[in-house]
Amino acid sequence: MIATAAAETATLLRSRLGAGVLGAREMDPDLLWASVDRSCVREATTVMKEIGSRYLVTVGIDERPLGGGYGIVHLFSLDAEHLFIAVDCPVSAGDPRIDSITPLIPGASWAEREFRDMIGVEPEGHPDPKRLVLPDDWPEGVHPLRRDVAYNYRPPSVEGFAPELVKPPRGSSVLPVGPFFPVLEEPARFRLFVEGETVVGCDYRGFYNHRGIEKLGDSVLTWDRIPFLAERICGICGFIHSTCYCQAVEKAADIEVPRRAAYIRTVMLELERIHSHLLWLGIAGHILGFDTVLMQTWRIREPVMWLTEEISGNRKTYGMNLVGGVRRDITDAQLPRILDVLKTVEKEALAVRKAIADDSTLHARTVGVGPLSTWWAKEICAVGPPARASNVLIDARIDHPYAAYDDLKPRLCSSDGCDVWARVIVRLDELEDSIRLVREALANLPAGAVRAEFDEIPGGRVGVSAVEAPRGEAIHFVMTGGENRPYRWRVRAPTFPNLQAVPAMIRGQSIADVPISIGSLDPCFSCTERMETVSVADGSRRIYTLQELQALAQSARARRGNGDGGAP
Repeated sequence: MIATAAAETATLLRSRLGAGVLGAREMDPDLLWASVDRSCVREATTVMKEIGSRYLVTVGIDERPLGGGYGIVHLFSLDAEHLFIAVDCPVSAGDPRIDSITPLIPGASWAEREFRDMIGVEPEGHPDPKRLVLPDDWPEGVHPLRRDVAYNYRPPSVEGFAPELVKPPRGSSVLPVGPFFPVLEEPARFRLFVEGETVVGCDYRGFYNHRGIEKLGDSVLTWDRIPFLAERICGICGFIHSTCYCQAVEKAADIEVPRRAAYIRTVMLELERIHSHLLWLGIAGHILGFDTVLMQTWRIREPVMWLTEEISGNRKTYGMNLVGGVRRDITDAQLPRILDVLKTVEKEALAVRKAIADDSTLHARTVGVGPLSTWWAKEICAVGPPARASNVLIDARIDHPYAAYDDLKPRLCSSDGCDVWARVIVRLDELEDSIRLVREALANLPAGAVRAEFDEIPGGRVGVSAVEAPRGEAIHFVMTGGENRPYRWRVRAPTFPNLQAVPAMIRGQSIADVPISIGSLDPCFSCTERMETVSVADGSRRIYTLQELQALAQSARARRGNGDGGAP
């Protein structure tokens, strides 16, 4: 079925683009690689939309050391056929430009802005081409993911730069939220445009502390060191990202993972989903001022963390994955303990669900709040519970079965409510189903090895992997290289597409509903090391650098030591 879909897609592209198709081949049983002339990128994207494929992310690759220019690879998923499609558009190093596909697929906006920043290819016709990842004081012409830029390069800051700020609608006021805000557990900055108590628009600025994870992966870390970095991409979804990375390498290198290891990965992935959904439910209650939910769900969650520590050696499931399988087995002696914890969690989580199901105050704060229509969820390429709560029926465990999900069939939990309450219900349903999946995996755990042996991985191969994290579908792309490491490693976390839905979700909503609307995405923000200040005297704006903030902090500590309380 996959081979047929790949062949039919290649034939359709050739019929529509003619000589614009430079080549098409199956790179992997579930990956079609189609190279097209960059002048045909919008027509190729139109074909992808017509066949019902879903945009995932774009990968920018500096191929100059390989004798080329820059590769711009748009990744799509033909879910019904379990097929990934890579539309590769080679771009000349002497003319780094390509037509933007954002006018056709709004969800491609951030990915195109990112390759503009990191690779230096201009997406022409992009409706909002300002910087996304690079800080405002970053010098022009320095693109960190080019191969001639060192992983530890720190360019001098540009003096006198002016941050690009979206102008608020006429008649509205600007209400800043973040980068530090009481009910957001991580830093993020939203400029809300408000008329009275109603939000009429917003502007988001993130990526303040870009950690350079992809750059480290293709410059200084080897295959089996990267999983330990990948699992730190997200504070909650550690095992998800290490699994996604390992699977991409395993696909590229044609490594067959032992069946027992596949089942163990499934158990760990579902335990991670259980504790993540419990954590989120508590935070959602906290955002709404219902701290009883926070205290109860985090109490219920704690034995799951003890359990993951017993299995992996770390309550955050770190250190389990390697390319080819897992480092630790699940022993027969551990099975009764796992099942006992699951039984208790199931019983107590059900009690919480019954307690909140008909709570009129919770309904008033969640029903109809943070609306995300089915149409816009598809256009903006939302994933995970936010997408399924808007009746977008996608789940990587089903669309691209991995680990043991070909044997263990997840339930597709969805709703057509399209609001915060629907996202609550979808996560509660998934929590119950994850408990079922762990039980089934343990009952059918096969015997055998937990890691495959493999030879040196050749260069020039490609693997694409999708894993359904608690927050939604994560994507890892790996192009193999020499020196025992990837040539290019691309990561797309689920928050990346979901945050792009925020402006539509909060437009027309009350200011008081903004925190839970954003929180309902279960967003994972990167940390910040700069913030914008506005002078109350003349309204002028300034962004402090990390060094300036450190100097201010040292000065405040010195004043406290002198007994003046640290007043500025």
